[in-house]
Amino acid sequence: MQGGAIELAAQTSATDLGLSPDLVLATDMTNLPAWLALVRGKLPAQTRTVLYMHENQLTYPWRPGEKPDLTYAMINWLSQLCADLVLFNSEFHRRSWFREVPNLLKHFPDYNHLNLIGEVGSRARVMPVGIDFPEENRRRAGTTTPLILWNQRWEYDKRPDLFFDLLYRLEATGREFRLAVAGENFRNVPAEFDEAASRLAPRIEQWGFLPSRKAYLALLEKSDLVVSTAEHEFFGISILEAVRAGAFPLLPNRLSYPELIPAELHAACLYSDEGELFEMACRRLDMPRPAPPSLQRAVHEAYAWPVVAGAYDNLFEELAGNPDFGENKVSWATSQR
Repeated sequence: MQGGAIELAAQTSATDLGLSPDLVLATDMTNLPAWLALVRGKLPAQTRTVLYMHENQLTYPWRPGEKPDLTYAMINWLSQLCADLVLFNSEFHRRSWFREVPNLLKHFPDYNHLNLIGEVGSRARVMPVGIDFPEENRRRAGTTTPLILWNQRWEYDKRPDLFFDLLYRLEATGREFRLAVAGENFRNVPAEFDEAASRLAPRIEQWGFLPSRKAYLALLEKSDLVVSTAEHEFFGISILEAVRAGAFPLLPNRLSYPELIPAELHAACLYSDEGELFEMACRRLDMPRPAPPSLQRAVHEAYAWPVVAGAYDNLFEELAGNPDFGENKVSWATSQR
């Protein structure tokens, strides 16, 4: 986030395709104002900018004892200020960001420009992530022993401790299940994984990052239950991948998850606390069933790339072709009044 804009600007300057972009799409990991400053004079004046907030550096949960560096949250905020349009991947993400921005700006004794929050909010929209689902859902016939899936990052914010505690409780009841732990680890592996690899060894069918997309999809197709115990989730791509493949989801009734599941299925799929999660997991092991066909269809119809791409195309065409679009973009002259 600190140096990426320099390299991106260098690559932009070195690329001469004879094109004048109508629109620049940047992610939240980009220092957009720095990049724009470094390429000034190389972009047409009418080029519009869109910032996509896949995550943010303000509301991400920190490990106990860690303190956030607000420099990175300010990069997010400054990038939003200069963008014509700000997109969030979920309504939960949008609300949580604008709820916390005042606390960020109040760290400054003066010139904190709190009045700009509403202006930025007026040009913020929610656009989900498009997911590359297989063209056909080839659900494999499972064994008589249900397969429980973890397919998220091996990080503290996904609360693997709660997930494995659930499995230990299920094991203590004498219920049979198999376990698949996929997902990627970028830093130190939480200790809970080492303990679980030992305690649950006889039940483990898959452990660790899969070698290919094909192998990953095959695992999803034979999984019976996908569980999230996350403390933090702005969207939930891996959960939706598993649901589309037929795994029945058990998810917290908070974060972005209520947006992903149709309201009529909340009672079956969303839990309020660890006790309710245990009860729901027991029922699913006693009476295994795939994700309801209506849920699989709803996920595909809302989040498959062909659907989402069309929505993005329409929005970007409107932005690039409408000079009044985003007319609430920050005016520093008026913001000082």
